[in-house]
Amino acid sequence: MIQTILCAVDVNRVKDEVKVLQTAARLAAAEGAQLDVITVLPDYGMSWVGGYFDEQHTKDARDKVKQALHELVEEALGPEVNAKVRHLVAVGTAYHEILETAKKDSADLIVLGAHRPDLKDYLLGPNAARVVRHSKCSVFVVR
Repeated sequence: MIQTILCAVDVNRVKDEVKVLQTAARLAAAEGAQLDVITVLPDYGMSWVGGYFDEQHTKDARDKVKQALHELVEEALGPEVNAKVRHLVAVGTAYHEILETAKKDSADLIVLGAHRPDLKDYLLGPNAARVVRHSKCSVFVVR
């Protein structure tokens, strides 16, 4: 039985992520599962680029992205479903943060999208491929 579904989205790709969110919501409704939606901000603080940003920058970016995540989920699923969703914003590398959050939340299923494959990607984008390869739970990839 699936109790928790973690859906990973990119708030910068609204059109592409609506289908991913709708698929995750359908699966959660069918299973009676909690739907968690995560988006990941890149961590500039760990690289030389981080020196160009003040400490408040990450907090402000995180707040702005959380608002965008709420708006994306509401647009895709409606206000009733949005009110029940747990909205998560992580900072770091996308695949690492998705896997860590799935582990911490004891997610039974991860739902994520994969962009149109390039020859170098073979079948999945680099983040989707890493999540599929290293996840301890099932992964549903939406094209």
